[in-house]
Amino acid sequence: MNSLFSKWTSSVSKHSLLLVLSTLLPTSGVNHPVIAAERVYTSYSGLELSISVATLEVYAKTGFVNEELAIYQQYLPQKQFQELRQMLYTPVKVSPVVLSQFLYTSQGEFLLRRLGEVIQSKSIETEPELNALRSALVLAASEPEGLTLLNLLRKYPTNGIYINLAQSLTIASELQKIVNKTHQAIAVVTNKSNLEASSIHNTKGLSQLPDLANHGKIAAQKHTLRFFDSARHRLLLTDVYLPRIKKTAPVIVISHGLGSDSSNFQYLATHLASHGFAVVVPNHPSSDAKQARGVSQQANEVITPEEFQDRPLDIKYVLNQLEISNQSDGQFKGRLNLQEVGVFGQSLGGYTALVLAGGKINFEQLQQDCKPEKLNKTWNMSLLFQCRALGLKNKSLLDSLQDKRVKAAIAVNPITSSIFGKSGINQIKVPVMLIGSSEDTIAPALYEQILPFSWLASSQKYLAMLVGGTHFTTIGNSHPSSKQVPLSPDLVGDAVQAHRYMNILSLPFFQTYVAKNAEYAPYLSAAYAKTISSHSLGLSIVKSLTSTELAQGLGTEPNTISPQY
Repeated sequence: MNSLFSKWTSSVSKHSLLLVLSTLLPTSGVNHPVIAAERVYTSYSGLELSISVATLEVYAKTGFVNEELAIYQQYLPQKQFQELRQMLYTPVKVSPVVLSQFLYTSQGEFLLRRLGEVIQSKSIETEPELNALRSALVLAASEPEGLTLLNLLRKYPTNGIYINLAQSLTIASELQKIVNKTHQAIAVVTNKSNLEASSIHNTKGLSQLPDLANHGKIAAQKHTLRFFDSARHRLLLTDVYLPRIKKTAPVIVISHGLGSDSSNFQYLATHLASHGFAVVVPNHPSSDAKQARGVSQQANEVITPEEFQDRPLDIKYVLNQLEISNQSDGQFKGRLNLQEVGVFGQSLGGYTALVLAGGKINFEQLQQDCKPEKLNKTWNMSLLFQCRALGLKNKSLLDSLQDKRVKAAIAVNPITSSIFGKSGINQIKVPVMLIGSSEDTIAPALYEQILPFSWLASSQKYLAMLVGGTHFTTIGNSHPSSKQVPLSPDLVGDAVQAHRYMNILSLPFFQTYVAKNAEYAPYLSAAYAKTISSHSLGLSIVKSLTSTELAQGLGTEPNTISPQY
């Protein structure tokens, strides 16, 4: 059992994909079981072993080792035995209703099946295993202390629960390999960043540069516009932050991720506008927070195939409408430079930014990676999202997703490995910055940002790593006006520092490659990143990292790093 839950504290309690994604989805009810597990069974070297849940509960709450538990204490190293107590009662705070809804999606059922390989009913039950496990997870989350391993055992709706020790060892080994590879990849990026920083001879002047985290002196006015694309039946409520300057303002578009809306990046929009950019933030209608919390369609997928083309088309439509307004509307007339546009996107918005910048959907790669026998073994959960693109019906639209007005793109925590693959992402020719987070379990940094960065053909490219960040750190716990479900501090991380980094990185990048102000280039260096990196959330930047360098750091051969892991 210790092997099965060896990652409970480090992976589940912080940022389990199962629990994180549940915050994006609507609600549903659950049934309470009339019985609960009383004993936990497993087998070892041909012997069947068992222990009562009551014994584990006493140990978790008091540390007392009774005679039953003492039998097993002698077989476990003291450190692991002590960790067992911590794992039993370490809580994960998550709403039981949103968790329940997630567990009815294909992604949720995928995870249930993986857990079901390990946690099984001891006796034959009329209730299917997935339903039993689903019910136990949701009911455990309903407890005042939150979802814990102990609560999961107590709420399992059978008299006995069997732990498949052999399978738990296999899964623990797989997870350990993932953790090790990720740490190795982060170390490769950090070492390369240190080398790049050491190659800059005059670093004293970097500390004297103005702090770009500070708001600029330009006042800006926010306009909320209502666009309706009748051809696609999509209402696009769009916030436009217009700086009060006399000259034409370069335009930056921000594309939010699933389960969020335009308010999540209000901090960045106001910051860029205060420095003279016109910032456009559309609300993608089918995946904003309000839609994600709806109750009408319980078993809907988290993402539809059409979303992969609708999102970039949303941006193109908004830019087209703004071009019309820029010619005739009094409040915008002549104030927007819509031929020099930058795009910033997070998560699915990061994918959107890369498509607009020239990335091509790679159906050949998707067909290769999305075979059931491969998906059933992967722990890269982002592939479940990327594989949805195979359901796109009108593939003729895909060649028109790039927007030539886009001159530079920043993609934060994007999904990339299969939706683009090497041949799709190296079609991007404009300057690109990829930003990854070391603790991201939704779009794992190694496979979705670090490896794809090595595929980029553009010479003007940057990879920034937030060491200690999660998939939600740059989003934060939402603006008060957002409908986003609140996230726990463990899931968010140091959002204040992440917001600071996004402001500091985005401003010089867009100043350099959209506004064409070359004096901002020193900010886009490994040496400068070292001067602003914090202990709570580290920052490393590299301008170059080849697939060979990455493979050497991971102790493997080039072209053998697979997003399937």
